Amino acid sequence: MKTVRSESFFKRAQAVMPGGVHSPLRSFSNVGGTPRFIDHAKGPYLWDVDGNQYVDCCMGWGSLLFGHVDPEVASSIDTMMSQGWCYGTCERRALELAELVTEHIPWVEKVRFVNSGTEAVMSVLRLARAATGRNKILKFEGGYHGHVDPMLIKAGSGLASTRNHNSAGLAPSQVQETIIVPMDDVTAFDKALSEHDHGIAAIILEPLPTNYGVLVQDYDFLRYVEASARKNGILLIFDEVVTGFRVAFGGMSELLNIQPDLVVYGCALGGGLPMGAFGGKSTIMDLLAPEGLVYQAGSLVANPLVMASGIATLQKLLSTCPYGELTRMAQKLADDMTHVYERSFGEKPFAIRHYASLFWMTPCVKEIRAIGDMPESQEAFFKQVFHGLLNRGVYLSPNAYAPAFMSTAHTDMVLESILEAWEGLCREMAGE
Repeated sequence: MKTVRSESFFKRAQAVMPGGVHSPLRSFSNVGGTPRFIDHAKGPYLWDVDGNQYVDCCMGWGSLLFGHVDPEVASSIDTMMSQGWCYGTCERRALELAELVTEHIPWVEKVRFVNSGTEAVMSVLRLARAATGRNKILKFEGGYHGHVDPMLIKAGSGLASTRNHNSAGLAPSQVQETIIVPMDDVTAFDKALSEHDHGIAAIILEPLPTNYGVLVQDYDFLRYVEASARKNGILLIFDEVVTGFRVAFGGMSELLNIQPDLVVYGCALGGGLPMGAFGGKSTIMDLLAPEGLVYQAGSLVANPLVMASGIATLQKLLSTCPYGELTRMAQKLADDMTHVYERSFGEKPFAIRHYASLFWMTPCVKEIRAIGDMPESQEAFFKQVFHGLLNRGVYLSPNAYAPAFMSTAHTDMVLESILEAWEGLCREMAGE
């Protein structure tokens, strides 16, 4: 593939932007090489500035369930653009979207919209501390909950490939208030609860960790965490920034039949526009200003453009209910890719972990539920896979620990083109 213009743009970007990017994962730092500068997108495809076409399996980091520039969502945005895109006032679309969320997700009695998942996490932790009068937050190793200081310890996402999984610049006082426990480890979890007794305000977790691989958790462990939180007066926060509205309308909470006290959502709620939200029981949410004393605000929160996109997205999810078909596509692709790999490599370890419309490749067949289970060869393996598929016109999330995503735009014909690229790569890697 020709990448002359992307290389030129990246060189220019490095002169005016740290690392040449506005978010670390876009830099290809985890996989090496020059990031592709995208010119436009449509349906399941991306086109870069050099004219190369890719099947997009990143899908805005999972936020685009209907593909790029979905007609209904685009129409709602176009209509809103003609009526104004920043009011800074109360307006009806935010009300309509809030009613859609609370009507169809029973454990979200009230909701507040913000601009990102990180902002939602920041706010919900403050709210949990106020509600309980406690200061400490328990999180799990490898869980990524945005770039809020106390959550950037033993985190996933872009930190997954760093040696200690921590960010520099964290205040010691913030670190001291965060308790880290390995995932899927009842003994370590019980020990943390015992040692910190009544000091824990909340437990925050991804019910399906998706920022250190797709780590499908043992249901009994999640139930145990829930029961322990209730027993100890600790609030349970589900981080569904990735899984909310993607794996089911009600996210993992719906599929697991576990109702958290508070839940965090991300950009899928806004149809891929900048969006975050948090919600839960009215008794807790009413502690927010102006009703209560927990302050949270934002000049551009509940932006009418985003609200219009969110309404169109949720209405389409409710009317089409695409989740079964999305799961079928991910299952079919995973099965077909596994069969192709086995033809080329026999019993050499390989698996595609998939859940609903997410999938993730790893050179390992054992169960991976915690970061300690991760194979040492994951990064080297994925780097070869990523560039092999990229050069064959398939764009994966450029991180060894990030999942790929299906959308309704990924038709069977599109899946065949992914499989064809995969077959070519497997033959090349096997030296055929």
